[in-house]
Amino acid sequence: MDWLATWGLAMGAAWLSGIRLYASVLTFGLLQRFGFAHLPGELRILGEWWVLAAAGLLCLIELVADKIPAIDSAWDAVHTFIRIPAGAVLAAAAFWQFDDRVRVLAFLLGGGLALTSHGTKATTRLAVNASPEPFSNIALSLLEDAASAGLSLLAAFHPVVMLVVVAVLALIGILIIRKLARGFRSLVRRCVGQAVSLRRVVNPPD
Repeated sequence: MDWLATWGLAMGAAWLSGIRLYASVLTFGLLQRFGFAHLPGELRILGEWWVLAAAGLLCLIELVADKIPAIDSAWDAVHTFIRIPAGAVLAAAAFWQFDDRVRVLAFLLGGGLALTSHGTKATTRLAVNASPEPFSNIALSLLEDAASAGLSLLAAFHPVVMLVVVAVLALIGILIIRKLARGFRSLVRRCVGQAVSLRRVVNPPD
């Protein structure tokens, strides 16, 4: 795999770790294990049976947890401390045979992409999970499942294309996070204003 293709797969793996870490690791590992793809650097370890077993088990747990709104929000909160470091490590592992400076750069960019994708996923799902009906949450979860599998295959077989896709998705993710953050701030301000108004009604000033 050439230099540009390695960047594409590394950044793709990092971005996907923020969305579906275990599913993407399992997909990459199976492709490596059965010879459909040859992962660069130390990413080859994803094809080891013990990695596949662990990723498969955690993937099954996430598939169930992700469909239950309350559990999904807690799962995302906990995985803030897992997905982002994992994205950085996966990106750096792809450049294991390169210069130290390249690996550090890949580590930082991978962590940043994982942060962006995880932030987009977590904030979007938190907004959807607040809805009383469960169908939108399940539909979004299934969409993430399908996108994770499809983008993992794209990263493995067309890594240069994946590099462009990741750049676009990262930009979209930043815009979504900013929009949701503004909406959340407006909601907080309204709630605070209503609380102050209610307090004045209950306890009018002398």
